[in-house]
Amino acid sequence: VQLQASGGGLVQAGGSLRLSCAASGRTFSNADIAWFRQAPGKEREFVAAINWSGVSSKYADSVKGRFTISRDNAKNTVYLQMNSLKPEDTAVYYCGVGTMYRGSVIGVSPSLYYGWGQGTLVTVSS
Repeated sequence: VQLQASGGGLVQAGGSLRLSCAASGRTFSNADIAWFRQAPGKEREFVAAINWSGVSSKYADSVKGRFTISRDNAKNTVYLQMNSLKPEDTAVYYCGVGTMYRGSVIGVSPSLYYGWGQGTLVTVSS
């Protein structure tokens, strides 16, 4: 399965964006989906993830309370609502599919996900 992230753009600090992650090829309704981001010169870092059913989610401390991850399995799409954006949120955002079938624990390592697409650039100006 290949994922395509979209919805990025340029926004002022304090603004909001909603990212979408759509799958092509086959459904990902039985897998966790995660968002990671990578700023220039930095490693890819975990942002948020949601389990296969949509019941559980996990967030990086840096985005907790500001970002919300959700999924619509009927549309094979996962969303990342980003509010109160800060300049340090500037990065390319990627989504990935979890390698486990209906896993019981949400992972935060990029090695646990695959299907990365090109990502979508989010730029937050101060």
